[in-house]
Amino acid sequence: MGKKGAMPSYKTVDDYINNQNEEARIILTELRRLIKEAVPEAREIPNYKVPSFTLIPETKPKQQLMIVAYAKYVSFYPYQRAVEHFSDELKNYELGKGTVKFQFNKPLPKDLIKRMVVFRKNELSNM
Repeated sequence: MGKKGAMPSYKTVDDYINNQNEEARIILTELRRLIKEAVPEAREIPNYKVPSFTLIPETKPKQQLMIVAYAKYVSFYPYQRAVEHFSDELKNYELGKGTVKFQFNKPLPKDLIKRMVVFRKNELSNM
């Protein structure tokens, strides 16, 4: 992103991804693939103007994962409990409240991401 002004609205996850810079597109596409690989029934939904994924059908929109492109990184939002649960494995990444920042041109921890997605789904299942 890194553009000034109001954040545009995108109708689909494809629209969002295709309107990002090349580095962000690569990471967003891979995150999307990993989410769907970990939870094949995950549904893409429009929410907060960014790619969002409902892991359990018919759950509240806020109970989801999100991926967001920024100027120098992509954020993955698996929620705070997942970040805390995997904190030892995430010690080499910049973390925020419920988010992990993946810098451009660095490999993604694919297995860890998939485990975080499954953790979030299990967490939602037990709510």
